[in-house]
Amino acid sequence: MPQNVCFAMLPVFRPKRITASSGFSQHWIQAFMRIVFAIALALSLLVLCTDGQAASREQIIVRTPAGDVLVESLTDGVGKARPAVMILSGSKGFGAPAYEEIGRTFRAAGLDTYLVHVLSPADLKSIAGAGNARGRIQYYAKRMPDWIATVRAVVTYLNGQPRHAGRVGVLGISLGAQIAAAASIDRADIGALLLVDGGFPNDEPQRVRSLPPLSLIWGGADTIFPPSIGRKLQTLALGLGGPASLDIYEGAAHDFFLNLAARQARMAHTRAADFFVSQLLRNP
Repeated sequence: MPQNVCFAMLPVFRPKRITASSGFSQHWIQAFMRIVFAIALALSLLVLCTDGQAASREQIIVRTPAGDVLVESLTDGVGKARPAVMILSGSKGFGAPAYEEIGRTFRAAGLDTYLVHVLSPADLKSIAGAGNARGRIQYYAKRMPDWIATVRAVVTYLNGQPRHAGRVGVLGISLGAQIAAAASIDRADIGALLLVDGGFPNDEPQRVRSLPPLSLIWGGADTIFPPSIGRKLQTLALGLGGPASLDIYEGAAHDFFLNLAARQARMAHTRAADFFVSQLLRNP
């Protein structure tokens, strides 16, 4: 994968010739200040270039039964095989800076992150223009079969990559959690499922035989999907015989996971990374 390269013109220092009549101390003080400025500028440019490379995203188009989907890769691009974690956004897409932070946290833990744009630009526009909760829910119900098919196709695609084969997890946030939960029912090709402040569409599916190992992260002050939904999901998963954990962050709102100003956000990101590592790196 091509690397970002930064070029910059740095100031060139050409010392003036010092004569007996020159102000020796003044000239050398000016020369010293030019050198200090040049070094500071070079270091600043290095930091900017490094940050730009860390934030760069490789774009992949994956063919699915519901149409092509954009997938953005936040990976190191080199080295040995690593597990993959697909992230499904909430109803506002991937605009929040927190997604970059999550990617960095996962990368440091040995995980490759993929932002799956299940919600197309047309979806985001329709959701924003729905007017009220009832309109949004009706739109979700109409689009859910295509969204589920898209997620499952991307899972199949990533499992087909030698770098990730057999070690793919899914993280869904809010609406993304609803899609992730529905797409993971009775699937053996998803190694771990993490839902943040969201559960199954229509509250609970009628027929579920199995779920992947499940982790639930919830805001204790979430009024859109209250913690009682998370407790119900945990009970369901445990009843199916699989592992299921629920972490409730007291006082945290529905959007806390994407709010870098929220005290618990980075704690929750680390908790999510630890969960995927525990499930996807057990058999390296």
